[in-house]
Amino acid sequence: MSKPANFDEVLDLLKQYLEEDFEVSPQDVLPDARLYEDLDLDSIDAVDLIVRFQRDIGRRFSAEEFKSARTVKDVVDVVVANL
Repeated sequence: MSKPANFDEVLDLLKQYLEEDFEVSPQDVLPDARLYEDLDLDSIDAVDLIVRFQRDIGRRFSAEEFKSARTVKDVVDVVVANL
């Protein structure tokens, strides 16, 4: 897998993860979608997402970096900032 390089590529990767791991429809994964309220994720799911990004991108993230992430855009922004 090649590493994502920009916002759209990270968003596509996040859509893939959410569909494969949490059965979230990719059409629901919009930048302003709220992780907990709109996509029905919980805190354990969020940690699983971080772990999946770490494994696939080869970059470690601290929980602190994602602590304030509430929307899809927030998650993508954190990943992009660390590419």
